[in-house]
Amino acid sequence: MSLSTDNVQQMPGRSGVSGAEHAARLLAAPEALTSLTLPEARVVVSYMRPRFFPANTTFIREGDGGDNGFMALLVEGDVVVERITVSRTEPVTIRVLGPGSLIGEIGLVDKEPRSASCTASTDVWCAILTREAIEAMIQKDPIVAARLLLGVSANIAERLRDTNRQLKLYARLATAMREELTHMSEPAPLRAAPKVESKGESQID
Repeated sequence: MSLSTDNVQQMPGRSGVSGAEHAARLLAAPEALTSLTLPEARVVVSYMRPRFFPANTTFIREGDGGDNGFMALLVEGDVVVERITVSRTEPVTIRVLGPGSLIGEIGLVDKEPRSASCTASTDVWCAILTREAIEAMIQKDPIVAARLLLGVSANIAERLRDTNRQLKLYARLATAMREELTHMSEPAPLRAAPKVESKGESQID
């Protein structure tokens, strides 16, 4: 069960700044890939709500459907992202995320089932932006909303490029393994048996 407060201001701050200001600075940092300025990030954070997840809580579960669209800015703690891959029943860790990371961006824009599970490996604070909040932002702060959505799109595109790079690597490895298996299954070339002379044959010099 997650705990929430009414305002991001209630989240723990850092280096003498409030929780909301700390979240805005993380959102505007280059690692977040949003391309937002700090004033724009402050506007976005004003539409967010805090959530606290104790360690070992899975707050996004692979395959979850329904209208659960939201994006989370990881403000404090670490999150493990896992996915069930082909021919496996146990999840595989895809990445470990730290403060400043965006989680669940695709869920902000579509209503498809979640593609991975996210579990808090430590106590975690997140700033949550729901689909309803982004729709309100489009109405009241359309320029900031457009900038945010462009940044989210860039984040998703970078993840797709990374997936494509991994697929190309897997394809090369699969090709190399097939070639090796083919080579191993080929019969070894037969060697000519040495000629043995019978006792009755005479050698001619």
